[in-house]
Amino acid sequence: MKKRLLYLLRFYLLTVVLFIAAKVVFMYCHLAQHPFVSGDVLEVVRHGLSLDLSTALYFLIIPFLLAVASQWFRLPRWLFHAYYVMIAVAFSLAFVADTSLYAFWQFKLDASCLGYLATPTEAMASVSVGYVLVRLLLLVLLAALLVTLYVRIAATPAYGHRSWGELLLDVLLVPLFVIGIRGGLDESTTNIGQVYYSQNQFLNHSAVNPVFSFLYSLGKSGDYIVEYKYFDDEECSRLTEGFFTTQSTGADTLLNTTRPNILLIVMESCGGQFTEIGGHDEITPHLNRLAREGVYFTECYANSWRTDRGCVSILSGYPAFPVTSVMKVPEKSRKLPSLARSLSAEGYSCSFLYGGDINFTNMRSYVIGSGYSHLTWKADFSLQAQESAKWGVEDGIMSQTVLEQVSRQESSPWMMTWLTLSSHEPWDVPVRHLDDDVFNAFHYLDSCIGHLIAQLRQSPAWKDLLVVILPDHGYRYKGINETTRLFNHIPMIWVGGAVKAPCRIDRLCCQSDLAATLLGQMRLPHDEFTFSRDVLSSSYQRPMAYHTYVNGVTLYDSTGFMSYDLDAKRIIAGEGSDTLRLLRTGKALLQLTSRDLADK
Repeated sequence: MKKRLLYLLRFYLLTVVLFIAAKVVFMYCHLAQHPFVSGDVLEVVRHGLSLDLSTALYFLIIPFLLAVASQWFRLPRWLFHAYYVMIAVAFSLAFVADTSLYAFWQFKLDASCLGYLATPTEAMASVSVGYVLVRLLLLVLLAALLVTLYVRIAATPAYGHRSWGELLLDVLLVPLFVIGIRGGLDESTTNIGQVYYSQNQFLNHSAVNPVFSFLYSLGKSGDYIVEYKYFDDEECSRLTEGFFTTQSTGADTLLNTTRPNILLIVMESCGGQFTEIGGHDEITPHLNRLAREGVYFTECYANSWRTDRGCVSILSGYPAFPVTSVMKVPEKSRKLPSLARSLSAEGYSCSFLYGGDINFTNMRSYVIGSGYSHLTWKADFSLQAQESAKWGVEDGIMSQTVLEQVSRQESSPWMMTWLTLSSHEPWDVPVRHLDDDVFNAFHYLDSCIGHLIAQLRQSPAWKDLLVVILPDHGYRYKGINETTRLFNHIPMIWVGGAVKAPCRIDRLCCQSDLAATLLGQMRLPHDEFTFSRDVLSSSYQRPMAYHTYVNGVTLYDSTGFMSYDLDAKRIIAGEGSDTLRLLRTGKALLQLTSRDLADK
C-alpha cells in the first residue's frame, strides 16, 4: 500500500510541477509585450496553485485505478507508459498552443481553437511556415521530455497482494478525489476566476492553468448556447425596459432617395484606435476625410471582438455573446432577420464578396441563409491572386473586383457587401508606407477604400449610391483591449451620391443598430430586428453601447463605462460613479439576449 501511495504521490507532484513550470515559461515568453517584475512570478504561481492542484487530480484518476488494479492483476508496464505518452502529448499541445496563441488572442487557451481544425489553411494564415515548424519541433521535443520524466520519476507502482483491507482504503480515497477536483465543499466549484488576483489581466491569465481552461471551455464552445441567468424575469425586464424599440418616428432624412443602391464595406479589425478617433491622422487619411464628407456616426461601438460575431451584429442587427458564435449555429442563425433578406423582399439583388475562405466559421451557410444570392470568394480568383496574401486575395485586388461588379450591375436596386481581410495578422500587404507593420496594414486598407471611392465618384453609379463603411471589431494592440472604451469605439461612415449633405451623428450606438437605422431611412419596417435600434428616431431614448468578449461584457452610456469579467466575477475597469448600475444593466442585457437566442 505504501509503495502504491508513493507512486501516486510522485505522479501527482510531477504533474503539478510541470503546470507551474509552464506558467513561468509562459510569462517570460510574453515579457516584451507584458512587462512584469520577478515578484509577479511568485504571485502568479501562488495564486494559480489551487487550480493546478485540482487539475492534476483529473490526470491522477487513471494511475489511481491502474494502481488499484495492480494489486489484483499483473498489468503490463506498457499500459502505464501508454498513458504517460497520451498525457505528455496533451500537455505539450496545451502548453505550446497556449503560449503561441496568447500573442494573437490575448486570452487563455480554450475550445474555440477547435473551430480552426476544419479550415487549417485559414488557421495558419496569420503565421509563417517557419513559425509553425518551430512550434511543431517544440511540441515533439517537449512531449519526449515529459514522457521521459514520467517514466523515470513516476515509474510504475509495485505489484501487491490481494487485500480487501487495502481495497477499502482505496475506496475511502475516492471522496478525496471528488473534493479536490471540485475545489472543496463550498457551493462554488473549481473555476478559472478563483486564481484572478490582480488588476493586470496578463498576470491573471498567467495564473490560469491552460489545460483546465481548455477542458472547462469544451462545454462552452462557439456552437454551444450558454444562457445567463442573473435576475428573475420581472427584474430583468425592468432593467432593460426602453432599450430596444422597433419603430422609427420623426427621423431626419439623410438620403436623397429611399431606394439607394448600397455598398456595405466591412473593414477587418479597423477600430477607431487606428483613425482620428484614436488620434491617428496618418494611418487612415482617406477614412478621416470621408468622415468629414459624409454622414459620420462619431459615437458608434462594436458589439464583439471577432469577425463571425461582428458580421452577425452588422448584417442581422443581432447582439454578440461571450462564448457562442451564432454564425456557427445554423439552426439559430437562419432564424435571424437580415438586411439582405429584408432588401431582397423589396426587389434588391444582394451579393457578398470576401477574398478569403467563405467556409471559415460557417460563413457560407450564414451568408446564403441571410439572403445573399451571389457569392464571390477566394476560389473565384486565379491561383496567383489567391496567394497574394496569407488570408487570401488582398484588398487591392478585391477593391477592383468590387468596382467591376458595381459597373456590371444592369438593374437597380442592389446591395453589395465586401468583407476586407488585409488588415489582419500577419499584416502582409504589398506596400510599405509606415514602419509599424500593424499601422501599415491599416494604412493599406485605407488606401484601397480611398481609391475605390474615388473611382466610384467618377462612375454613373455614384448618383444613387450609398456606401456604408464600418469595421467588424476592434483590435488588441499597444495596450488597447476590452478594459478600454477605445477598443470598441469604431467609425461608421455613410458616403455617396445618395447622401444629402455631410453631417455628424453624435448619438451613442452600436454596429448592430445599422440595420434598423438604414431601414428607417429607407422607410421600411424593421420590427423583426428586435435588438437593432434606429438611432435617428425620436423613439431612441436610452442610448447605450453593449459589447461582449470571450469572458466578459462591457457597457457604456452617458454616465460612464464598465467592463465585467465573467470568470473573475468582478468589474475589471470602469469610468464614472455608477459602475454597479452599469453592471446590473449589462448582466440584464446578457440575460435578455441569451434567452432570446435559446428560444429561437
